[in-house]
Amino acid sequence: MRRVLNIAHAGARSLAPENTIAAARKALEVGADMWELDVSVTRDGVLILFHDDYLINKTNAKEVFPDRAPWVVTSFTLEELRRLDAGSWFVESDPFGEIAAGNVSPEDLESYRGEKIPTLEEALLFSKENGFRVNVELKWVPPPMDKFPIVEAALRLIDRLGVKDLVVISSFDHGWLRKVEAEWPELEVQALVGWPPDKPIDWSGFHFKTYNIPNWLGIETVKELKGKGVEVIVYGVNEEEEMRRMIELGVKGLITDFPHRLSSLLRKLGDAEA
Repeated sequence: MRRVLNIAHAGARSLAPENTIAAARKALEVGADMWELDVSVTRDGVLILFHDDYLINKTNAKEVFPDRAPWVVTSFTLEELRRLDAGSWFVESDPFGEIAAGNVSPEDLESYRGEKIPTLEEALLFSKENGFRVNVELKWVPPPMDKFPIVEAALRLIDRLGVKDLVVISSFDHGWLRKVEAEWPELEVQALVGWPPDKPIDWSGFHFKTYNIPNWLGIETVKELKGKGVEVIVYGVNEEEEMRRMIELGVKGLITDFPHRLSSLLRKLGDAEA
């Protein structure tokens, strides 16, 4: 059985605050093969890691900047974002129940308080220093930075840091991916599909070698894609039984919020084959 890639969604976000260096470090610690991150941009044009359009749920922006509602991430400069605590919300909310389950140590929890929003440069340097592959998801960002050339900025940064061998570019914007292919054909791209869920999926004539599809599309879609010679990575795979099923189908990788569960399962399957 081919080794399935264990890809930690936004870092190990069930064990640490998502899209932070702490989450990347935890993903590496629990044995993930790669980590995935979400790129946004500051008001002064610096690429950062952040998924949401608004800061309110994942930082203390409301307390630090009470007069800046609705706290759109792209309306803040990097210096302003550096003032925020992007880790305490995780400690206080336990979003995946792993703190209650005893899977996050008191030492880790204490260290998460005060965690900062990292720049993409810091994230890529972490990957470079640790030889840790990374899936860089380029996403649409809200005004006032919705016209910012995020693709070009990301490629320039990857080039400057010399990390193209560690980087995969993914996006729901397939036009962006075609631009990456045209300007830097040696860089691997992966087409994201399935969001929003009610939007018809454009397979683009199966133009791309690898598609990242949501778990809810199910087994038959995986079989259909593989039958057309397409590599499949499935995201949102968090339960062991789902992981087993997808592994049996021969997918290229799984993007999971629980890379520690997948690492444990892959070890068990490896031991069973030995």
